[in-house]
Amino acid sequence: MQKIFGMIFTAATMVLIFSSNATEKITVFAAASLTNAMQDIATIYKDEHNNADIVFSFASSSILAKQIEQGALADIFMSADQKWMTYLIDHHLTTNKEDLLKNTLVLIAPIQSKLNSIEINAKTDWDKILPKEERIALGDPEHVPAGLYAKESLINLGVFDKLSSQFAPATNVRDALMLVERNEAALGIVYNTDAKVSDKVKIIGIFPTNTFKSIEYPITLLNTNAINFYQYLQSPQAKVIFEKYGFITKQ
Repeated sequence: MQKIFGMIFTAATMVLIFSSNATEKITVFAAASLTNAMQDIATIYKDEHNNADIVFSFASSSILAKQIEQGALADIFMSADQKWMTYLIDHHLTTNKEDLLKNTLVLIAPIQSKLNSIEINAKTDWDKILPKEERIALGDPEHVPAGLYAKESLINLGVFDKLSSQFAPATNVRDALMLVERNEAALGIVYNTDAKVSDKVKIIGIFPTNTFKSIEYPITLLNTNAINFYQYLQSPQAKVIFEKYGFITKQ
């Protein structure tokens, strides 16, 4: 009997030890523009939580929201606009959200471009800065958040139809950035934060904030098992990193 009891005690002890060392697995679906900041935050979080295993899927918010709708397993979703967060709420895939960050929209050119400072307004001479044979990269204006913001701004500036034939639409904002980095597009419309992580492009203009909706990044918790990391993303430590990359955080 003592032998049996000892075996049961040993097995129970092993279960407790295994449970205490169990890996904290977290899957985060996040807008492509969050890539660098989120990777830095995850590195620090994992240093403080040795049992954390954080896996990211970075893409356009629209693609990620559709994947979640189709059953993709994500613990946290971070969108680059309210539209796709509302989409999940309307489809009863989540009920909670927090507005975490804001961003701005900028015009970029390859670092070697002769263009330096462009004032963007209704009088901007686009024929001069974007010759007919050149293209302007942006997120697909039909569904990619960065492209939707760009479309709204260009419409309000009265030049969307004029420039549409020169669009180089990309599947997400980072792909739009890459087109300019590779000189496959003379100009690009991206978030300020994307331009800041590249040494191959330069910001030559800032789109007036009154020409497009506020660029907001809501976040939602899809699995309560990820509550610790979800809360960490709203902590002062995470805020410092987000701001380093040019995001505007909640005060």
